[in-house]
Amino acid sequence: MDKLIADTKLRMKKALQKLDHEYTTVRTGRATPTLLDRVKVEYFGSELPINQVATVSVPEARMIVITPWDKGALKAIEKGILTSDLDLTPSSDGNVIRLEIPTLTEERRKELTKLVKQLAEDARVAVRNIRRDANSSMDKMEKSQGLSEDEVERGKKEVQQLTDDTIKEIDEATERKSEEVMEV
Repeated sequence: MDKLIADTKLRMKKALQKLDHEYTTVRTGRATPTLLDRVKVEYFGSELPINQVATVSVPEARMIVITPWDKGALKAIEKGILTSDLDLTPSSDGNVIRLEIPTLTEERRKELTKLVKQLAEDARVAVRNIRRDANSSMDKMEKSQGLSEDEVERGKKEVQQLTDDTIKEIDEATERKSEEVMEV
């Protein structure tokens, strides 16, 4: 039973970490290298993340500079950025690509806030699915290993507490990210 609860706790923590990582790729008014994590580049027949074909740096608060390791990848990187959902226009001088991060419009901030809330809902669903799996495993253990109803009930209460705590953390992270996106 303890192993099952520890596994459930680990899985919920991973769901929270995944959400945190997804939040780093949501664009705010500031430049960050993780903004480009979801952008894929067609390079020698493979879809690769930008950070595997170039160095990404942030010299200023609203500027990202991408320096390809191979100059032949320059056009592919530009194309990858243009086809992404970032709504950014790359400018190239033949050696590096510069991305100017414009201030977000009110409408775009509201769209990004909706995206943040959708990502949070997906994480909540994942946590609830983990809870359901744990509870069904406990029911099976009750039948197969002869656990008492009290032990199973105690385990289910502990899993519910883990679920409540994780969802509270998701809500707090969502609130922080929404405020960051709406910040002018």
